[in-house]
Parts: sequence; structure tokens; C-alpha cells
Amino acid sequence: MTKLLRCLWSLGLFGVAWAVLALDPLDLRPLPAPWPQVLRPLPAYLLVSFGCFSLAVVGFRLGTFNDCEAAAQELQDQIREAKQDLARRGLRL
Repeated sequence: MTKLLRCLWSLGLFGVAWAVLALDPLDLRPLPAPWPQVLRPLPAYLLVSFGCFSLAVVGFRLGTFNDCEAAAQELQDQIREAKQDLARRGLRL
């Protein structure tokens, strides 16, 4: 199974379990009174939590991003060589 398929399968199982418990389509009343009030907004809470986690991960990765001095110098050398080559071919910059 691919990672995407596993993720979709887990999301589907969670969705079915949430729908049965929160929406109670069969009128079984399997949970005491306060639980449906907690379960109904649960997907929205999870979505907001996932968004906050994603922003935190992006912020952390951005904050710990390493500079590549050697690669930057190599790129500057290639730009300089390209400018010299174009100038030699008659292009004015």
C-alpha cells in the first residue's frame, strides 16, 4: 500500500467512526449526552490543529534553513562566466 492510500484509508475509517458516533444515523444513542457536543466540531478542531502544526513546521524549517556558501559562490562564478561569454559574443549587458 502506498502512503497516500494508507492515509486515505485511515481518514475514511475516522470519517465513518465520527459519522456514526457524532451524527447517530441509527438512533442508537451509544454515547452519553455531552459527547455528541464534543464530537460534532471535532473535524474542524483537527483541521485547525493540522493547520497550526503545518505553520509551525514551515516556520521552524525556515528558521533553521542553512546557507550554502560554496553553492552560492559557484553560482556567482557561473554567472560571471556567462556574462563574459555573452560579452565575447557581442551582447552588451
